[in-house]
Amino acid sequence: MVHAMAKSATLRGVLKRKPVVGWALYDWANSAFATTVMAGFFPVFYSAITQEISAEDSSLYFNLTLAAASILIAISAPILGAVSDRGGSRKKFLIFFASLGILMSGALAWVHAGHWWMGLVLYGLGTVGFSGANVFYDSMLVDVAEEGELDLVSALGYSSGYIGGGLLFLVNVLMVQKPDWFGLSGPGDAVKWSFISVALWWGVFTIPLVRWVEETPTEDQASPMRALREGLSQLVATFKELRNFKVLLLFLVAYWIYIDGVNTVIKTAVFFGDRILGLDQAALITALLLTQFVAFPAALAFGALGQRIGPKPAILMGIAVYLAALVYAWQFLTDEGDFYLLAVAIGLVQGGVQSLSRSLYARLVPPSKTAEFFGFFNMVGKFATIFGPILMGLTPKLIPGATERDGIISLSLLFLVGGFLLSRVRVEEGVETARRLD
Repeated sequence: MVHAMAKSATLRGVLKRKPVVGWALYDWANSAFATTVMAGFFPVFYSAITQEISAEDSSLYFNLTLAAASILIAISAPILGAVSDRGGSRKKFLIFFASLGILMSGALAWVHAGHWWMGLVLYGLGTVGFSGANVFYDSMLVDVAEEGELDLVSALGYSSGYIGGGLLFLVNVLMVQKPDWFGLSGPGDAVKWSFISVALWWGVFTIPLVRWVEETPTEDQASPMRALREGLSQLVATFKELRNFKVLLLFLVAYWIYIDGVNTVIKTAVFFGDRILGLDQAALITALLLTQFVAFPAALAFGALGQRIGPKPAILMGIAVYLAALVYAWQFLTDEGDFYLLAVAIGLVQGGVQSLSRSLYARLVPPSKTAEFFGFFNMVGKFATIFGPILMGLTPKLIPGATERDGIISLSLLFLVGGFLLSRVRVEEGVETARRLD
């Protein structure tokens, strides 16, 4: 039945509906923060404003800020989700956190050399806004898509994010490399205006979601204080109830393991290219842009594939590509041409694995508790860059004769274990359980 419904969904069909377009455009909007601020410019900007302190202290404070923001969201996400479900306020929470991220992104432009602590505070709060809004954005997938459209619409969101974030990042890179084209005084001025452009981009393209997306109303919608009390009570009850959602729990464990591998690849790729291969900044930026723009059509293609064969087999195919890419990086990667090839390969599956994981999880969630359960999903995601860095760091230290390069193949363990556990997930049983226990 599910697959029959799935085959009837088309990209042209879903794009005719304003709620779907508005929802997808939010990924287009907030991905500017992920590319320009998180992946692109803030690490470089932070390095420039911390010249007065040691490199060790600079790195320590940066990592502590990231950890604090991640832990805050990871702990609070299920609570906020439970409250928003009970109060029918998922969109309001999304607007609040998105506004926080937007304001902090723009405020980074006014941070000056020596005020590194202010930069960290703004960046940390911006990360909280970005991640917090995603809890409610993900949960609203079920408000805009029917069951048979989940894979396609989820993929549409991710693909929009890749192209939107990539386009602005491309403009921002040109601003830094050719500041005179934009009437700017130099690269430093360009970086600050890039932060402002992220705020404007994020804010403007959030408007369609605010105007066009309506969340499914909850029965007996509660007042804010009552929603808080009942939401917390519901969260405690859900923790106890999770043992009844065995399929969902197995999927979360599998997801936690393989997405750790995905996130580690994302966060260490530039380091690998810089430190292991000695590539220059231009090559690293080119590889990042390649991944973004390849991931745009590839995520859509994976969504269509998920509609046809089901999300689980499609995710397993993506995991297989990651395994092949790791072997290639370990044994054959030598120059920037190889690095570009690897960037394309990762771009082909990165968005697909992420989007189909989200849509598969949406199938396993009770419809009346979407934000709460997606709070758990995002909590797992926040704690999912743990094993990979440890494996990469310990491999050359614990295995005689192993090098930093050998650490890359250790990530295959995460994809093998995560893929095996995913293969044991009985999706249809999980869907039936979610409906029965709603």
